[in-house]
Amino acid sequence: MIARRSFLIGTAAAGLGVGPGKLSLAQPFPARPIKAVLPYTASSPNDVIARLIATPLSARLGQPVVIENRAGGGTALGLKAVMAAEADGTTLLFTNTPTHVIAHLVSKGFTYDPLKDFTPIVTVASTSLVLVVPASVPANSLQDFIAYAKANPGQLNVGFGQGTLPHLVSEAFKQATGTDIASIPYRGGAQAITDMLGGRIQMNFGAGATLVPLIREGRIKALVVTGPKRDRDLPDVPTMIESGLPGLTTVTYYGFLGPAATPVDVVASINSEVNECLKSAELRATMVKVGFEPTGGSPQDFAALIAEQLRHWSPIVKSTSFQME
Repeated sequence: MIARRSFLIGTAAAGLGVGPGKLSLAQPFPARPIKAVLPYTASSPNDVIARLIATPLSARLGQPVVIENRAGGGTALGLKAVMAAEADGTTLLFTNTPTHVIAHLVSKGFTYDPLKDFTPIVTVASTSLVLVVPASVPANSLQDFIAYAKANPGQLNVGFGQGTLPHLVSEAFKQATGTDIASIPYRGGAQAITDMLGGRIQMNFGAGATLVPLIREGRIKALVVTGPKRDRDLPDVPTMIESGLPGLTTVTYYGFLGPAATPVDVVASINSEVNECLKSAELRATMVKVGFEPTGGSPQDFAALIAEQLRHWSPIVKSTSFQME
């Protein structure tokens, strides 16, 4: 009987085109912890939202979702790690749509396709950027700041994370307004805020999730938001559309992607569990409190957002001669 059973198992495995040792692949996903690679520094908006979703997602999947920060190379280090990983759903990329396509457009020595080299899984949240200046800058509106910058050409600095959306929006802003403002790239956007508080930086585009507390404390001033509508936390701050710069309108979407060819059933499983997490009133309230709008949706929705961002930013990158260092 034992010999007959071994023969049947071996015959079945051969019929499937796999050896007996590979039958374990049929066990339910996930069979081991999941690593979510962030090509950004700790405490960045990407890091904040990733950690917010990781806790409830771990509970639903029954395995830890471990956040791994791999900043550097304008997100290249993190992207390479995910592209080289096994496409089994246990190594994921957590990123935002603008930066994911911008790095593709400008990276030197590292090429990838934002859609073909990754598998969109699910959008988690969205937010818009806020243009802020130190409390010491004599400007209380965007028009005031533009006039101040033109009166002091080459004397002001704008800081941003290298190769990120704030980097590109800053360059597009200077071009659109005809201002001469020096660009200071950082490894991560949080470092630019630290230097703004220290007096080295006079302008920064950042996510409300990290800037609203400093705005409320009066340490920095918000002049404009990049979303199509006003931010619920900053109802008195106008949009780019209201301020006469509609071309700088943008929304940042955060979400999970897998390596290319991640199995459809694995994508469906992660997508379903994230969407279930986002139904939690407690989680949604926490996201809103720190400046994010919960989203969710299908893998196709996320892929469409990435494709739209690619169409939007490609001509802007060309027009600004935006480059990675």
